[in-house]
Amino acid sequence: MKPFGTEFCDHIAIATYADGAWSAPSIEPLAPLPMHPASHVFHYASTCFEGFKAYRWADGKGRIFRLPDHVARMQRSAASLRLPIPDADLLAGMVVDVVHKNIDDIPEPPASLYLRPTLIGTVQNIGAAAAPSPEATLFVLCSPVGDYFAGGAAALKLLVEDQKARTTEQLGSTKTGGNYAAALGPTLDAKEKYGVDQVLFCPNGDVQETGAANFLLISDDEIITKSLDTTFLHGMTRDSILKLGAELGYTISERPFTVDELLEKVKTYEACLSGTAATLSPVGALVYHGKEIPVRDGQPGPNRKKLQTALQNIQYGLEPDTHGWLTEVS
Repeated sequence: MKPFGTEFCDHIAIATYADGAWSAPSIEPLAPLPMHPASHVFHYASTCFEGFKAYRWADGKGRIFRLPDHVARMQRSAASLRLPIPDADLLAGMVVDVVHKNIDDIPEPPASLYLRPTLIGTVQNIGAAAAPSPEATLFVLCSPVGDYFAGGAAALKLLVEDQKARTTEQLGSTKTGGNYAAALGPTLDAKEKYGVDQVLFCPNGDVQETGAANFLLISDDEIITKSLDTTFLHGMTRDSILKLGAELGYTISERPFTVDELLEKVKTYEACLSGTAATLSPVGALVYHGKEIPVRDGQPGPNRKKLQTALQNIQYGLEPDTHGWLTEVS
């Protein structure tokens, strides 16, 4: 299987918005989108997206993980960017239809079908820097992806950045490409200078997230993560892990915490990044003010594995879905 995100199914779902209404969505062969060079998205970054997965069970049917929640988050992202907001039933129907069309391309677990709904502003107006796009295109792209940890879960090294933020406060919880662009430069600089994998953004000492994942501290009986606000992305994997953790007996501590507390806690707590691609990625070391600090013994810990397995067992159909997180597609 090709590297994550570089292989695509033969069909996409697509709909457009103009004159105050959405077109009827359709399933089309995968092809380049016809885009005018003056399209709003190219100049003023009017774009948001979602990322989630569908799994194929032994019965041959697909199961989409947390579809309604991702639809709702995309609606919030569209609203924050003043893009036309897709109707929930329209967007969910597009996802279901395109999964149905590509169901034979869903690999068996632990592989999956990665789903990327994307909304872009398309009005042809390079003078609209201070105006929203009244025209838009919505599409759903499908990408078969393999097991993120096929070679085993390697512990990551993070630079602790205690001054800069990942993005702006008003767009932190919006899933828009500009946030990832904002984090890219600092992350590449940190990789070159310190040999780290990611940057943990902690503006003014407030521990938030990395460029593409939420951050959690986990002990044998507690999970600590920043409480939700507009400064960082409200990850669906994060939310799922917290719900499952509570059921498994962990105390869930959603609250602000500082870099000082982080450095103290990693002596005994595991640290993880949570996200759709890898579920829970272990963190083995932090770099702070030029000094490398191990997280426990530097190795992936048992609590990460326990929580990841609990979530994947639901996704793979090995345990019952008591939360109603899965949408069946035949």
